[in-house]
Amino acid sequence: MGCRGIHVPGHTACLAHLAHTDRHAYLTDLAPGTDIDHRGTTFTPSLLQALLNAVHDLSTGVTRFGNAQFDSATFTKADRVGPLVCAGRVVLSGAMFGGPVTLSLAARRLECRRTLWAATAELRLRYTTVDFAHAVFEYPLTIAAESDPFVLADGSELAEGAFAGAPGAGVGLASLRGVDAAHLVLADVDLSPCLFAGAVHLDQLRLEGACTFDSPPSPAGRRRWSLVRFTQRRVLAEEHHWRAGRAGAVRGWNVAVLGAGRVGPLQLAPVYRALRKAFEDGKHEPGAADFYYGEMEMRRHADDIPRGERGLLTAYWALSGYGLRASRALAWLGTAMVATVVLLMAFGIAQDTPKQTATGTVPAGGGEVTFTIDKDDPKNPTGERFTGERFEKALNITLNSVVFRSSGQDLTTTGTYVEMTSRLTEPVLLGLAVLAVRNRVKR
Repeated sequence: MGCRGIHVPGHTACLAHLAHTDRHAYLTDLAPGTDIDHRGTTFTPSLLQALLNAVHDLSTGVTRFGNAQFDSATFTKADRVGPLVCAGRVVLSGAMFGGPVTLSLAARRLECRRTLWAATAELRLRYTTVDFAHAVFEYPLTIAAESDPFVLADGSELAEGAFAGAPGAGVGLASLRGVDAAHLVLADVDLSPCLFAGAVHLDQLRLEGACTFDSPPSPAGRRRWSLVRFTQRRVLAEEHHWRAGRAGAVRGWNVAVLGAGRVGPLQLAPVYRALRKAFEDGKHEPGAADFYYGEMEMRRHADDIPRGERGLLTAYWALSGYGLRASRALAWLGTAMVATVVLLMAFGIAQDTPKQTATGTVPAGGGEVTFTIDKDDPKNPTGERFTGERFEKALNITLNSVVFRSSGQDLTTTGTYVEMTSRLTEPVLLGLAVLAVRNRVKR
């Protein structure tokens, strides 16, 4: 098989197979900040170093490109590359790294689609959006954001004038689709735009530092009259795209970018489940709770769910946010208790406390007297029902119902059923509130 390397401009061979004098002339003509294109070229350590030296700015000590294309290139042994500055894109899609490598790079975008990493690798980045779709690696690989400028060999900081005006030096991950994440470590990376559907072993993904995700629309981004409110949680970009594409979608959900594809609840539920497991293994229970919420949302909206199960999940969501929203459960508990108090005051508490009566017959010839003790049935209230005394009784009954205790009060038939309903529902709501608090604070 012949060489796949793109020809150097003005020549009939790639950089690796160029005659020594021609290669020297080409490299000499390169200047810092130049766009380079060496797709399909095989780089030995010495050839790669010669290329980097050619774009090294002696006045600033910075090695910098404009756009750098290394599609399908082969790096036999790169070891340590950088720090480098690239004002545009660095394309490593389809490239192969044959040995361990540490890449230190400040660039607008890094494309590593279907890149093969045959050994351990560490990518330390600034200002960069990374596309890692379908990348292949069988050894540990780390993508980390550098919070401070890179330090050069002479101890000075790498000049980053090419990124003047950039909103920040953060690193974002655009896609992990098709990746086996079993050996992947992400540190301080923005995952809000990341596409996860299609990745495998996400439950073994390691997230370190401040890895951030997207969130639901904030109140400021919606119309004032809208009654829809979203609790803040970690949300995948693909859920944003799915919700934005639904009929009657609320403003604030992000529309899918071109090429993102169509992913729905059936595909997103296992993604949320795997990421929840990754957070649980990392002992980050509050974070895991967010992904559990997302998983349950996707299950509730999935097309293949039976109607009965959808109804149960909807009730679970409405009452307590899947056991994760204590305020929602407490609000329902408070509402139920108020309703119980009002119903008891209006219909449940008897007009008066029934009196016990004793009846008996004295034998004509004397002897033992037998009495029968009976109690009148509670009578429905008439007249003024909402009094302080009746409120105190109703409140006592309601509070006892929450903890499964009988109040011992004399109630009408309606009041008995109200108390039974209260003793069934209100302890459940209290339990959901306690469960939600535990899920949010445990470690």
